[in-house]
Amino acid sequence: MLSSPSPLANVFWQSLNGQHHHFSTGDESARRYSPGFSPIVGFPQEDQPDFAALKTLFEIGEQFYCGGWTGALPDDWTLHADATMYRMIWRGDTSSINLEADAAKHHQLYPDLQLQPLQSQHAELAVALARLTNPGPFGLRTIELGDYLGYFLDDRLVAMSGERMHAGIYHEVSGVCTHPDFQGKGLARRLMNIIITRQLARGEIPFLHVMSHNHSAHELYLRMGFVDDCLTPVRVLSRRV
Repeated sequence: MLSSPSPLANVFWQSLNGQHHHFSTGDESARRYSPGFSPIVGFPQEDQPDFAALKTLFEIGEQFYCGGWTGALPDDWTLHADATMYRMIWRGDTSSINLEADAAKHHQLYPDLQLQPLQSQHAELAVALARLTNPGPFGLRTIELGDYLGYFLDDRLVAMSGERMHAGIYHEVSGVCTHPDFQGKGLARRLMNIIITRQLARGEIPFLHVMSHNHSAHELYLRMGFVDDCLTPVRVLSRRV
């Protein structure tokens, strides 16, 4: 792990109350990405969630992600998932990224493969791929949060990667997934490398989240040049009343 304190401490709140303030709703007690985006919530102190403020932000039964907190829930809230995830920061060497060689390999495998930026007309395809592969919280408007790229074969979206949270110079690589029929070929990895290259060119530092039980993805990101920043709790909650 990197030495503390991390510049990404309480990154949910940093993003929601900072660069993504216009994509969020709430007040000084709690904020969430607006409906349609990834259902993520943040608090000024992530280990002290304000459930009274949350009640005004979510419908009954609406599930959302809450990070950095492991306390007891009030009786009128439901815990759907309780896990941990690694937050990882890029410390890699761009000399290991060869986008042209990767593109040549992929087009040899799939001659009709097309790389496209994901736009509003692709939102339903992106959500369908996210639901199939479960890269994390994803909504119809998530692709508006930053650059999103997709690989298409005919009319099928077979892989994607993009950007989500943004805190100062730190920009999250997110939505990384590949259709099961096309996994193991490095498609999403190349999309990640394009995103990373663009972020570095803008003077940003890439970071990402990966569930701690997803050992293969964690090991891949380590090989790509990311290092562990912290292991943090993540929960999925909803209000009952």
